[in-house]
Amino acid sequence: MSDHSHGSPLRAGARYKKRLIWVFALVVVFMVAEIVAGILTNSLALLSDAGHMATDALGLGMALGAIVAADKAGHNNQRTFGLYRLEILAALANAVLLFGVAGYVLYEAVQRFQEPPEILSGPMLVVAVLGLLVNVIGWWLLREGAAESINVEGAYLEVVADLIGSVGVIAAALIIRFTGWTYADPIFGAAIGLFILPRAWRLGRRAVRILVQAAPAGIDLDQIRRRLEGIPGVRDAHDLHVWTLTSEMEVASVHVMTRADADAHEVLDRATGLLRDEFGIAHATLQVEPETHQQCAETSW
Repeated sequence: MSDHSHGSPLRAGARYKKRLIWVFALVVVFMVAEIVAGILTNSLALLSDAGHMATDALGLGMALGAIVAADKAGHNNQRTFGLYRLEILAALANAVLLFGVAGYVLYEAVQRFQEPPEILSGPMLVVAVLGLLVNVIGWWLLREGAAESINVEGAYLEVVADLIGSVGVIAAALIIRFTGWTYADPIFGAAIGLFILPRAWRLGRRAVRILVQAAPAGIDLDQIRRRLEGIPGVRDAHDLHVWTLTSEMEVASVHVMTRADADAHEVLDRATGLLRDEFGIAHATLQVEPETHQQCAETSW
């Protein structure tokens, strides 16, 4: 009887699907209210926050869609890994959206520095406070999942950036209300845009790193090779590849050459356990070959 299994637990993204749904609903409802309020009050800070909430809604929708599609797609002869990569594509799309919003807000801020419009600070303040409450709820619901899934992290960063945006809008509204200094509106609007940019860059860089199948950050391939070659009976470990399929799913493949007197079954068990326990790689494909085997050669690419 064998306990060998290729099953996997529920992925991080799927575990937080219900929380994403709640945050998505909150964001969509408030986004509509904030857009209307931004137009009525003529506030760039409020409109920029509303625009970011619109990308929140789109980003959250993509994150949810990727999770649902990945869950339902399953595997077939053409999709041997299912559609798990959709979650990474959704994270990359979120990064692009964040860049777009930041660019628009910065452009609009420059225009308003030249001709500051009249702003209704009272309604602007009320809406901004309500927006802050919505974003605090979203932050609380997604903060745990952001540490486990890059897809959830993308949605989380959208909410965090909007939370900071709400704080900026509140500050701008208070300054305008008590001092009449309308330049506070484009200044805080631009600050929101500048806050978004580095976070969008970080998220996009991580997503691209996964899509090009680079080794996961923190994984030392030379160390893995040395540890495999330290297993009793192993002469050489080569053609080693490690990449990330989606969040919490690291994958590896490697050729392990054994000495003539080695027990291949024992080597395979030890190597698999080493990759899983020391490096967190639960899905590994190992080709065990005796040193007398002459047909194996490392690929040239």
